[in-house]
Amino acid sequence: MTTADTRRSEPAPQTASDLDGRKAAILNAVVTEYIGSGQPVGSQYVVEAAGISVSSATVRADMAALERDGYLAQPHTSAGRIPTDKGYRFFVDHLGGPGPLGPGERQQVRKFFDHAHGEIEQMLERTSGLLANLTDCTAMVVGPSHESATVRSVQLVGLGPHLVLVVVVLADGAVQKQTIDLHDAVDDAVMAEAGRRLAAHALGVPLAQVGAEVGPSGDPVVDRVVGAGVAALRSLGTVEGGEQLFVGGSSRMAAAFDAVDTVRSVLSILEQQLVVVSLLRDILDTGLNVAIGTEHGVEPLASCAIVVMPVSVGGHEAGTIGLLGPTRMNYPLALAAARVVGDRLGQRLAGTDR
Repeated sequence: MTTADTRRSEPAPQTASDLDGRKAAILNAVVTEYIGSGQPVGSQYVVEAAGISVSSATVRADMAALERDGYLAQPHTSAGRIPTDKGYRFFVDHLGGPGPLGPGERQQVRKFFDHAHGEIEQMLERTSGLLANLTDCTAMVVGPSHESATVRSVQLVGLGPHLVLVVVVLADGAVQKQTIDLHDAVDDAVMAEAGRRLAAHALGVPLAQVGAEVGPSGDPVVDRVVGAGVAALRSLGTVEGGEQLFVGGSSRMAAAFDAVDTVRSVLSILEQQLVVVSLLRDILDTGLNVAIGTEHGVEPLASCAIVVMPVSVGGHEAGTIGLLGPTRMNYPLALAAARVVGDRLGQRLAGTDR
């Protein structure tokens, strides 16, 4: 399945008409209870939960009006109501942005980043697991694109007579590796000279701009090793190699949906890195932090909602955080977790999170 297969035409923006205070409170109560219980919500619960000083009959009438206006739906004749995508949209739009994260969750985030060390890719992968645990959603973390990061150091490590490992450390803290097969068997002296020449050629240069041509050394074997190293660096500097997606908690989709076909479709999308990265970027480009149901325009995810937050370093976007769950996701928690974790991740990438 390609991006063209899964992307639909740009959806028309959904707008919610203003509701009077009582209907807004009723809708808020229904959405909040349904997010927590997953069961249709009746009028008697709304009267007690929303603290509205009107009769159950008046609440039923307002709930019927909300259903006619498309905010609620009644799955069965005798059941209560559940929110529609339009109802969730009204709820999210009136949250007033991400709220505070609870003290337990804040402590979990603080403890995580206090002990998050090692290569940036490992930290990003573990960050996706942190978000999944905090929110019970599938978490997606897009790391910074390495193509513009400058080379801090390059090493050639001999793994055998014909096999070399290229290790490059970038200014953004990323460590990338690639093995190269050599036609010639090389000794330690050749490896050391090739490593010095490769470092002199690449240090301080953005990974995507490492030049292909290196002046001759006078030793054709050294030159071939250097050329292979340059080719490895240039391949690591491509967009495909520079922008990585880390997904945590994908198994939670099985618990979120009863329909096996839905789970299969969602998991199929999550396996497609370019589709997911483009989807998160497209949502941010619309000015949204939450896309609900068909708003994101990806048919297999029509029963899902996606929360997206950019990760910034020095005022520039350096990655993206996304949370994927059913439209019944806990939006206040998801937004709060995405903001707090995104802020801490940006500080860590900038080297200011100490």
